[in-house]
Amino acid sequence: MKITINGQHFELANYGNLTQALREFAAKEPFAVAVNGQFIPRSQCDTYLLNEGDSIELLSPIQGG
Repeated sequence: MKITINGQHFELANYGNLTQALREFAAKEPFAVAVNGQFIPRSQCDTYLLNEGDSIELLSPIQGG
């Protein structure tokens, strides 16, 4: 399945849930996640099924001073 993660094209080994995609992408904590512009709570990542062409954005907190 072809998806986009942070603007990069990515191919998953098979159709799966959001947690599997984040694991294959080796996402590093901490981050928030949005699929097709919609925030997905981390508690729902295991049950959120991805579709061909979905766009995932990982948003990391920024510290400043």
